[in-house]
Amino acid sequence: MPGMDSTKTVVAGVQMDVELGRPQANLKRMLDALHEAAGKGAKIVVFPECALGGYCFESLDEARPHAEPLPGPSSRRLADACRELGVHAVFGLLETDGERVFNACALVGPDGLEGSYRKIHLPHLGIDRFVAPGDRPFRVHGAGIVRVGMHICYDGSFPEAGRIMALDGADILVLPTNWPPAGECMACHVMNARAMENVVYAMAVNRIGWERGFQFIGLSRICAPDGSTLAEAAHDREAIITAEIDVAVARMKRLVRVPGKHMIDRFKDRRPEMYGRLVERTQG
Repeated sequence: MPGMDSTKTVVAGVQMDVELGRPQANLKRMLDALHEAAGKGAKIVVFPECALGGYCFESLDEARPHAEPLPGPSSRRLADACRELGVHAVFGLLETDGERVFNACALVGPDGLEGSYRKIHLPHLGIDRFVAPGDRPFRVHGAGIVRVGMHICYDGSFPEAGRIMALDGADILVLPTNWPPAGECMACHVMNARAMENVVYAMAVNRIGWERGFQFIGLSRICAPDGSTLAEAAHDREAIITAEIDVAVARMKRLVRVPGKHMIDRFKDRRPEMYGRLVERTQG
């Protein structure tokens, strides 16, 4: 029947190695992977955090030559490829804005730059020691039929981030990451929980390889709204993982398990008046 699958699409995560300080080489590999993912039927393709220039810089001065504005040369080249292929892409980069540099990700598509995000939660690690903290709220962006919520790596440790975007209508939470060892719990459990607790799809796209003594652990994953794993990558190999998602499933928040006896709605059942402590600053 025509239109019966109009709520379904395919998403892909590109788990790749990244060369520190070589954005043009990384961009070429991203463009090749974008074509490969599109050939697998993907309409939304997600790359890792800082995929364009790398992560383990030792100072802002070292990193700045490899950062770009948005829109910029790399986002335009990726948007051109998206226009040719009829897809959208999310990729991590260092974004310049005047004198400031942000750890950012961009959503590009056939119409060019369609959204961006600046990492809000910054760990004491890699370039995050030196960049400016994100100065914009979490937002949801359209990518074809899908409403996409973007955040980056350490942001995934804060459930408030995913919940805000889910409340604002996200169908899928995308998390470009650079997880080193000790990130295994995030990769193998937390993303499934974020999907389940918000009744959305969730995908974390990590990198592999080494930078300045840090080994990245891969384990990219796509999760369903019930918390199950739809696709996952190994910890030590490049891969393109794909899954079909159905936005109608992500938008059905009222879950009827036994009619009249077991029904839950994790949005309507919330008690915001009891959560004031969440927005109070901690001491120290």
